[in-house]
Amino acid sequence: MSKIVDFMEERLPLTELAAFAKKKTVPLHRYAFWYYWGGISLLCFIVQVFTGILLLVYFKPGPDAYDSVRQITYDIHFGWLIRSAHAWSATLFLLSAFIHMFSVYFMKGYRKPRELGWWSGITLLLLGLLFGFSGYLLPMDELSFFATRVGLAIPDAIPVVGHAISNILRGGLEVSEITVQRFFALHVVVLPLLYLPIIGFHLYLVQLHGNALPPSEEEKPAIDRKSIAFFPNFVIKDLGMWLITLNVIALLASLFPQQLGKVADPLASAPAGIHPEWYFMSQFSTLKIVGKLIPGGLGEAAGITLFIVGLLLWILIPFYDVKKKGGLIAKRATYFGIFVVVVMLVTTILGYTAI
Repeated sequence: MSKIVDFMEERLPLTELAAFAKKKTVPLHRYAFWYYWGGISLLCFIVQVFTGILLLVYFKPGPDAYDSVRQITYDIHFGWLIRSAHAWSATLFLLSAFIHMFSVYFMKGYRKPRELGWWSGITLLLLGLLFGFSGYLLPMDELSFFATRVGLAIPDAIPVVGHAISNILRGGLEVSEITVQRFFALHVVVLPLLYLPIIGFHLYLVQLHGNALPPSEEEKPAIDRKSIAFFPNFVIKDLGMWLITLNVIALLASLFPQQLGKVADPLASAPAGIHPEWYFMSQFSTLKIVGKLIPGGLGEAAGITLFIVGLLLWILIPFYDVKKKGGLIAKRATYFGIFVVVVMLVTTILGYTAI
């Protein structure tokens, strides 16, 4: 063992890494619980990668997509479990990513010098939503087919480029086997190639700048602030949260396995109650509300514009909420965050009650 350690020490900066881990600390306060959600989202992504590789062994994109998913679900030993774990880890991944984003927002973790961490985190969340949208169609059952058809009709409302974007994603005018192949390539090749370097950069920034302190803690004198060692104290607690998350995924996958509906029939009418997954329900519900207020294509354009403006305001928050501008801007930013959370919750609930 000593020879192995010596061999690695000559080639890797193990001593420097160990010294950094011992020196690094994590703030300890009443909001410290929210620090764990970034790690939870990372674990869920790792589970998705592992289960996705196993599903990739049997999945066949294109005309045989539905039959291959049916085989995975009903014929392959524990295929149903792997597929269910993949689906539930995707749900928990996006849920924990949303919680992590809002916790960073309300703790003002986007302020200098953490602006790049905020923007890279937003990028990861948007890519995660694309992961969910592209993977949802792959079983090619009735629900996924018609939900994707509705989802791909939304970009048509974008002026000038909207129709072209929808056609490129569909591979034509309608959702078809070509769409499945394109979504498969997007899901397993394009998005991972984009996601992996960005998440590496994001984790590097977290280690470089450390965990952000909420404003209430920053106001305290340095001598009154508490902290714990990153290694082993915080790491052990983080691993404990990972263990709990793995148990939750295992229980959900076992007790509520992912179902497979009827094979999609493009010529059939959409069944009642077609709706997107929960992480798109707020946008879906908002578009319906705006559409009732402003009928026709103008309402769709207004809804898309509303989303774009809101997203830009959210992304650019580091530019207009800085410490030197005083408490008024900070309070308004906090109220804006509360408003966004309330709107997302209310519109999501309205969307499900309307089904």
